[in-house]
Amino acid sequence: MNTTKYIFVTGGVTSSLGKGIIAASLAKLLQARGYRTTIQKFDPYINVDPGTLNPYEHGECFVTDDGAETDLDLGHYERFLNVPTSQANNVTTGRVYLSVIEKERRGEFLGKTVQVVPHITNEIKSRMQLLGQTGEYDIIITEIGGTVGDIESLPYIESVRQLVWELGEHNSIVIHLTLVPYLAAAGELKTKPTQHSVKTLMESGIKADILVCRTEHELSAELRQKLALFCNVTKEAVIQSIDAKTIYEVPNLMLDEGLDVVALKKLNLPEKSAPDLDQWNAFLTRHKNPKHTINIGLVGKYVELQDSYKSILEAFIHAGAANETKVNVVSIHSEYIDASNVAEKLKDIDGILVAPGFGERGIEGKIATVQYAREHQLPFFGICLGMQMAVIEYARNVLHLTEANSTEMNPDTPHPVIDLMESQKNVTEKGGTMRLGAWTCNLKSGTLAHRIYGKDQISERHRHRYEYNNRYAEALQEAGLVSSGVNPETGLVEIVELENHPFFIGVQYHPEYKSTVANPQPIFVSFVAAIVKNKM
Repeated sequence: MNTTKYIFVTGGVTSSLGKGIIAASLAKLLQARGYRTTIQKFDPYINVDPGTLNPYEHGECFVTDDGAETDLDLGHYERFLNVPTSQANNVTTGRVYLSVIEKERRGEFLGKTVQVVPHITNEIKSRMQLLGQTGEYDIIITEIGGTVGDIESLPYIESVRQLVWELGEHNSIVIHLTLVPYLAAAGELKTKPTQHSVKTLMESGIKADILVCRTEHELSAELRQKLALFCNVTKEAVIQSIDAKTIYEVPNLMLDEGLDVVALKKLNLPEKSAPDLDQWNAFLTRHKNPKHTINIGLVGKYVELQDSYKSILEAFIHAGAANETKVNVVSIHSEYIDASNVAEKLKDIDGILVAPGFGERGIEGKIATVQYAREHQLPFFGICLGMQMAVIEYARNVLHLTEANSTEMNPDTPHPVIDLMESQKNVTEKGGTMRLGAWTCNLKSGTLAHRIYGKDQISERHRHRYEYNNRYAEALQEAGLVSSGVNPETGLVEIVELENHPFFIGVQYHPEYKSTVANPQPIFVSFVAAIVKNKM
């Protein structure tokens, strides 16, 4: 008999209230009490996955070990729980409809008219229970993207309604995250938007079991009583989620509010022991009480939207705490840097991270930045495209191959030091076709990379189409650009570095994806440590 319990998290009033952080915080508390917990996200957009979305549109695309291109909320899940996610943890409307249409084409519906109910909703319910059927989890939290009342969310809400009924009493609960706005003119918090949101949910056949209320001001006892009465929940189930200085404070705020206790009570589960948050709170203490401060320039072309580099920013928080250092990340748009102004742009910067990305825009600014960092002994870290820019810069300015480039930027370059991967040359579809997921990399002993990781082989996550061209490997190596990490299957150079430099490393993979509170990513930790040392 399957004993997995389900928690569904819906949102109301407005988007961007932080359903992912609330879901991750509750999961952290349940995990800290000894329950095997995971989180999944159901997104109502028709893209099959976020892989083809512009970062300005949707923020970063997070990649899992098994190569799924997913919503950035899965990054929060991993950072909080320190448990890898997978293809099964993120489902979109596009994926659901694609699956149903493929089944219809194969004749699996035996000539029936294919409809939203029951075929789409059955597909959604099946995917909602997929992780629960593995027997690996006691509790599965399912975040429903979007806002209650959205047309595109209706099939998900109906699926939740059916599933709550099918699972039976005490086997599932619904948490509704809503907004209690403060009207400065009236000088008071207003409950009406939350009442309307709960009413909309009830019109869809779903009763909220717990209300989590985002607010800028404390909820009074009277206001909680009013919300409980008019939203048809118990008073203890009205949970305040007040604005926090950092997302990593939210689990403790939810613990103080008793969110985990109320959820367990409604699921008819024992509280077990008090949550063990010692490691989490030790991280928070280091994060809030830094001994050093550094400025890291994040050079990229999507810097206007912070979520474009979400995992990188969070990895710096983890690495900063590990070094008892406050890391100020200064966004620098690569499109507005060139050889004439690079010194001015970087004058107050202690270290440089050249960010991932695609396409030609802002490339020359990244190359100018790499050259400045290399020549002025400024600690440098390049990720994916950032690593490729380091290779191009070295080929141009040290090997004197002045027209060296990537065939992504210039298909006719006479020196394609970065080239399209062989496996990509016949690919025409853009979605889900890059080199994705976790790949192994052998580290050369005696190198910076080997010292950072402290092991001979690592596994890191990738998301790219272009690669280091091995035709130039020997010349670059002889000129001083060390190939310190190589994929054992393909021979692909995955890490380059320089000796006799405070810190200079470029990696083809995305190390930021695997950084968590419990296990800060080693390169980020070493990079921050090197900057602190270099600054002294």
